[in-house]
Amino acid sequence: MSKGFVLVSLRVVSVAALTGMSACARFGPVYPPRPSASAGSPEADPEPARVVMHVAVAGPALAGAVSSGTPATGDGSFTLLGSERHYTWERTPFEVAFSQGRVLLTTKIAAVIDLPIKPVHASFTVHIAAEPVVSAAYAVRLQSIDVAVSSADTGVKLADRFADVYAAIEEPLAARLKDFSFDLRPLLAEATSRLARPLELPVGDATACARLRVLEIEAAPTVLADGIEKDLAIVVAPSVTLPCVAGADADGATMPPLSNVAALTPGPFTVTVPIAARYDELTRAMTAAFTGGRLYFSSEYPDLYLEAPEVYESQGALVLKMHLRGSAHKYGIDADLDGDIYLVGHPSVIDNELSVPDLEPTIETRNLLLSLKAMTDADRIRDDARKALRLDIGARLRSVTDKLGPDLTFRTSQGCVAGHVDRIAVTGVYTHADYLRVYVAVTGRARASAPCDAPSAPDPGQAPGK
Repeated sequence: MSKGFVLVSLRVVSVAALTGMSACARFGPVYPPRPSASAGSPEADPEPARVVMHVAVAGPALAGAVSSGTPATGDGSFTLLGSERHYTWERTPFEVAFSQGRVLLTTKIAAVIDLPIKPVHASFTVHIAAEPVVSAAYAVRLQSIDVAVSSADTGVKLADRFADVYAAIEEPLAARLKDFSFDLRPLLAEATSRLARPLELPVGDATACARLRVLEIEAAPTVLADGIEKDLAIVVAPSVTLPCVAGADADGATMPPLSNVAALTPGPFTVTVPIAARYDELTRAMTAAFTGGRLYFSSEYPDLYLEAPEVYESQGALVLKMHLRGSAHKYGIDADLDGDIYLVGHPSVIDNELSVPDLEPTIETRNLLLSLKAMTDADRIRDDARKALRLDIGARLRSVTDKLGPDLTFRTSQGCVAGHVDRIAVTGVYTHADYLRVYVAVTGRARASAPCDAPSAPDPGQAPGK
């Protein structure tokens, strides 16, 4: 006889011994053992992700910044035929164009040049060609600058033959253009700060914090198309803590130096944000299904009831413990019950509800109910528990979408950032000794523009998402 056959036979005999008693017999039921709770670290946090933001600095904005950053008037002197001559000039606003990877700036200069016999009123054209770059300090700068001044006026051409009149105008413009900087930091710093700000999630009587700690900011190569366009990726490390860790609010909020990379994947990004749910929230949801603290489940044994539900984790599964109490006097059973039963399953999220659709009694719990000839009641207990053990986490999911949508949409004096969420999906639910972790994958888009091209962006100081 095999070992397996002996074990099966012993179980059958033990069940038969319980169910074959006389009507007058009493027995002490064998209550199922408590599945042990796990202790240990929670599931590892999601992988770092990139929040890709398309940054567009329009040509007029760049031209305006160059105009405000370079002198609009000037004067000087030069030597002509042994005597010193004076000149003054004033320029018009810059016009901007783009060609072969360079910014082309053009302005007109009206000058008054003191030439022999009489002053000359002359017009100059200034052509500037430069390559725009974004520095590690988030500044748009111009490099490889070429400044060319020309004029069709005969008198000016004659003066330039004897004195470097053109150079006298070129040099101060070129010097100021080398120092020119269009600072993107204020716009990006606000976006980075909003991403790094902890997302507080009410979890029962506690508060959890979901964070997107900023690790790095990467920049793809610059594209010139009626403006300066660039894809930036804010690399974030998602995490969740319960309760919130004091003093961690500013963690990751400081902008690291910009890192130029060969390429970034443009378009929508996906970030997995972990949120939390406490087991006592599920316990309260289960208790709400009881009447007066009791759940009567059996028509065969009307005195039996369940009370004091408790939800906890065991070996990666979720355990529902309920206390079974009452008397059973039927089918040859004469017992007063006062013990615990257990159901085990795996949590999932369906339609914004956290539930346990595969919740089933443990084998030992089924054996206890079998000994009472109450197996049909086991199915009812299971079905009622599945219906009652539900928790609406819709508000927490909306908080996550707000963080990467409305909260990431704002206006500053320099420009606008607009965040959009295209899709949200729960990718996993993980049990932990103290709480559940729900992983929410958010797919969205972000765009920064200077000047604003998003009329719907809120005014400065307006509350996020309002």
